[in-house]
Amino acid sequence: MMENYFAPCPRGLETVLCEELSEIGATNVVASDGGAGFSGNPEIAWKANLESRIASRILWKILDSDYLNEKDIYEKTLGLSWEAFFSPDLTIKVNLAATKSPLKSLDFATLRIKDAVCDRLRQKKGRRPSVDTLNPDIRIHAHLTRNRFSLYIDTSGEALFKRGLRHFSVEAPLRENLAAGILRLAGWKPEIPFLDPMCGSGTFLLEAAQIALGILPGSRRNFAFEKLAGFERGKWLELRQKWIENSKPCDSPRIFGSDIAGRAVETSRKNLGEAGLEDAVVLKQANFLELPPPWEAGIIVTNPPYGVRIGEEESLARLYPLIGDTLKQKYSGWNAYFFTADMKLPKLIRLSASRRIPLYNGALECRLFEYRMVSGGMRKQ
Repeated sequence: MMENYFAPCPRGLETVLCEELSEIGATNVVASDGGAGFSGNPEIAWKANLESRIASRILWKILDSDYLNEKDIYEKTLGLSWEAFFSPDLTIKVNLAATKSPLKSLDFATLRIKDAVCDRLRQKKGRRPSVDTLNPDIRIHAHLTRNRFSLYIDTSGEALFKRGLRHFSVEAPLRENLAAGILRLAGWKPEIPFLDPMCGSGTFLLEAAQIALGILPGSRRNFAFEKLAGFERGKWLELRQKWIENSKPCDSPRIFGSDIAGRAVETSRKNLGEAGLEDAVVLKQANFLELPPPWEAGIIVTNPPYGVRIGEEESLARLYPLIGDTLKQKYSGWNAYFFTADMKLPKLIRLSASRRIPLYNGALECRLFEYRMVSGGMRKQ
């Protein structure tokens, strides 16, 4: 039976998410702001949860209707067969997002959705579910536009970027699905040498190592769809094993990481060790300005430091030109990708960016700057 789904993702990654979902086997894949809609049978939702590196969640659409007011929202929600979706013994949470909705109180609309779900289950099953705002069994997502009302059941549970791998972090770590999407935008594949010379807590390294070793991002966790009514555990375990076996590792990945800060290197080392990935990455403490290329050509992806405190901007104004010099002098044949919220980086690094891709790290607007280090041709005149 074909169902409709929506996969949210970090803004700016919609195109690569669509590519990934199509590869997984989804049909009717359509990008929209902040995600992609797609169709498929329930097994495709299972597979997307297990395999998607870029999606934040996989949401199962159960209603798409017009509405006028909160009474409409309550009645349309009450009319759904919630008893066919999950047991009232499970806990729930309702999340509501809106785009140009005319309703005065989204909190009240959220409450009406919750009331309708509970009232329906009490009518049909004689008891109502409890609300758990911290760790619910079932998350119900609602979206309102000016005149449309959509409801979704979250098949993921915890957000998919929570791989269960990163136990230690430094300041402002990237979300894992954002890092995975950036690797895809950079065109990196496991057979290409990879370097993150400012690795922080190692998020790019962790994602690259998983890709190279064929480790599916959801292979170490459970999902909310396992709690839905009619879930066939035997079928899931059989398919899960088949999909894991079909994910082939690269024979000899060449993944390198470094950072000038010893604390960052130690944090990356701990995270890789906890994930069992330490043998896939060559990690060292080093200053990028003094670091020789680990291979004759490859891809650099990094999240360089950027200043938010007094005095940091001046030090970065001195550092960025030196990074540009290092790339020019030592990294001919490499492609470099800098992910940053510092829009002054291209001017200060004094290289011509071949691409500037808008991305968002949460609500923070960022850019991915691409520098193709062709011999003799990159410095601004």
